[in-house]
Amino acid sequence: MTRFLLPLGVFLALAIALAAGMGRDPRALPSPLLGQPAPAFELPLLEGDGRSIRASDMRGKVWLLNVWASWCTPCQVEHPVLVDFAARSRIPVLGLNYKDRPDAARQWLERLGNPYLATLVDADGRTGIDFGVYGVPETFVIDRAGVIRLRHAGPMTPEFLERALVPLLRDLERESEKAPHA
Repeated sequence: MTRFLLPLGVFLALAIALAAGMGRDPRALPSPLLGQPAPAFELPLLEGDGRSIRASDMRGKVWLLNVWASWCTPCQVEHPVLVDFAARSRIPVLGLNYKDRPDAARQWLERLGNPYLATLVDADGRTGIDFGVYGVPETFVIDRAGVIRLRHAGPMTPEFLERALVPLLRDLERESEKAPHA
């Protein structure tokens, strides 16, 4: 009888651990980069005109980095929300086009609208990896000191904007106004 108790105990422990894991939101994966400086990058613009943008170019601004791809179905769900946000907000939104074909990305933006101040090409995904991207879409809020203040995995929704993003951006803008400018 006791020889069956050990396997039964192990099975029950695994079942409990699995059940606990199934109840978690997979988009709520913590980012080790929160509160850390955003990774340095220099990436070409989607326009393909030879220009590029570095992370340091955004220093002194509160900004969003939205990681997306034309092949990403959840990105299509998120896109109207992002277009509306960009039209209503003073916060610059940069797009990080992740492991995509530039021609497909350009067509996608022409068809659905372009919410981005600039779209950066991350053809090999290295910058996405530096940011700890698990999948697209993901959005990061970076403060004026270049520190990552928020990571949101999955499509942004109007509820997320109103509940989390807009209040954070409002606080960061207030901090920017109070801080001495260089």
